[in-house]
Amino acid sequence: MAIFEGNFIIMNVHFIAIGGSAMHNLALALAHKGYKITGSDDVIFEPSKGRLQAKGLLPLEFGWFPEKIHEGLDAIILGMHAKSDNPELVKAQELGLRIYSYPEFLYEQSKNKTRVVIGGSHGKTTITSMILHVLNYNGIEVDYMVGAQLDGFDRMVHLTEGNDFIVLEGDEYLSSPIDRRPKFHLYQPNIALLSGIAWDHINVFPTFENYVEQFQIFVDSIVKGGSITYNEEDDEVRRIVEKSENSIRKFPYRTPEYSVEEGVTLLETPEGPMPIEVFGKHNLNNLAGAKWVCQNMGVDQDDFYEAIATFKGASKRLEKIAESETSIAFKDFAHSPSKVRATTAAVKEQYPDKKLVAFLELHTYSSFNPGFLQEYKGALAAADLAVVFYLPESVAIKKLEPVSTEQISLAFQRNDLEIHTNAKTFEDFVFAQNFDDSVALFMSSGNYGGLDFNEVSTFFNG
Repeated sequence: MAIFEGNFIIMNVHFIAIGGSAMHNLALALAHKGYKITGSDDVIFEPSKGRLQAKGLLPLEFGWFPEKIHEGLDAIILGMHAKSDNPELVKAQELGLRIYSYPEFLYEQSKNKTRVVIGGSHGKTTITSMILHVLNYNGIEVDYMVGAQLDGFDRMVHLTEGNDFIVLEGDEYLSSPIDRRPKFHLYQPNIALLSGIAWDHINVFPTFENYVEQFQIFVDSIVKGGSITYNEEDDEVRRIVEKSENSIRKFPYRTPEYSVEEGVTLLETPEGPMPIEVFGKHNLNNLAGAKWVCQNMGVDQDDFYEAIATFKGASKRLEKIAESETSIAFKDFAHSPSKVRATTAAVKEQYPDKKLVAFLELHTYSSFNPGFLQEYKGALAAADLAVVFYLPESVAIKKLEPVSTEQISLAFQRNDLEIHTNAKTFEDFVFAQNFDDSVALFMSSGNYGGLDFNEVSTFFNG
C-alpha cells in the first residue's frame, strides 16, 4: 500500500510485461518520481534490458511469478505483451487489485494537468518530438510521453507533480489485453491535434470505416471548451473535425511554403526563407501542426521558428546513417503505405539529381494481408530502384496465408520491382550495389532479417 515518505506519497506499482518500449520508459519515469517499482516479463531485449538494469529495475529472472502479486501493491500496470490469462494478472484479479492499462495510468497521472494529445495515422511521433524540442529550447518544462528517444531527453516518459502541461503521443492501437479501447480514447485532451488518417492495424480494425470511427471518437473525447488543430489537407480528417458537434475550437493547418536548394530545405517565414534540418512535404506539414500547438501552449511565432530551425528529427525517422562525398543513406521507421509513399517522395524531392534506391521491408500483420497489400500501389513510385524484402517465415509466424512474390509485384504496380525473401541474399544484394551519386533509403519497423547497419554505414563511408 502507499506509504508517506517526506512530503509525498510513495506508491508501490508492479508492471506485468515491464520490458516493452513504452512500459519500461513508464517504469523508469515512475522510479524517477519516487515510486517503488517491481516488474516481470518473459523476455526483455536491448535497449530496455540495459536501461532497466542501470536503475535496478530489471527482474532477477524472466518469467511470470504470481507470488510477486500481493495486497501491498497500489497498482498493477498491464502491458500489451501479456496475455489475458497471464498468471500474474489472474492473481491480481483474484485479489481485487487496481489494474491499469498504460494509457489509463498516464491519464491518472495527468488528471489535474492540461493534456495535449497528438493523434493521427502518421506523423504523431515527429509532431510530438517537434513540440517537445521547441518547449525544451525555450525553457518550458512539461510532462510528456513520446514514441521515440529524443536528443536532450533522458527518457521517452517524464512525469512530475508540478508541471502544468503534459504532451502525449496518442496511439490508436489497443490499450491492454483486457481493455480493447484505443489508447488515445482514454486521455481526454484539452488541446488535440489530428495529422492524418490512413488505414492501419487491420488485425484490430478490419474495415476502413471502423478505423476512421476511432478518430471520430477521439475528436468527440476532447474536453468541452478544448481545441483541435487539424490537417485540412487530409480529406478524412477535415470531414471528421468539421462534422463534429463537440463544443471545441477548431484550428486548421496546411503545409507551409518552402523550397529546396542544393539539398537544403528553406521554410518561408515572415522574416524570409529559413534553413531547417528536416525535409519533405510531410515533415513541413508536421511542422505547421506543431507550430499551432506550441502557440496554444504560449510559445510565440518567432520563438517557435528559432527553435525549430535546430530540430534534427525523431529517432528512426529519416535518420541519416551514412554519408560520403557521393552517396547518402537514411533509415526510416516507415512501413505503412502512406508513410512509405511520403518518405520516398520526400527523399527524391530533397535529392532530385541523385539515384534513389528504396529498400522496404514488409513486416507487419497488415502488410501481409492480401486485401491491404493493394494499398501499396504507387508507394515506391518515386524510387529509381525499388526493393521489397520480406521473410515467408514471418508470415507463417503470424499464422497468415502465404504471400507470393507475384502478389507483391502486382500490389506495388512496378514491373521492375526487386523482391527478396531470404536474409542472406538480400544482404548480398545490398552490398553488391554501386551507390555512387545515390541515396539509399531503408524503410522498416523490423530489421531486415538481421542486416547489420554498422556494416552498412562502414560500406557507405568507404
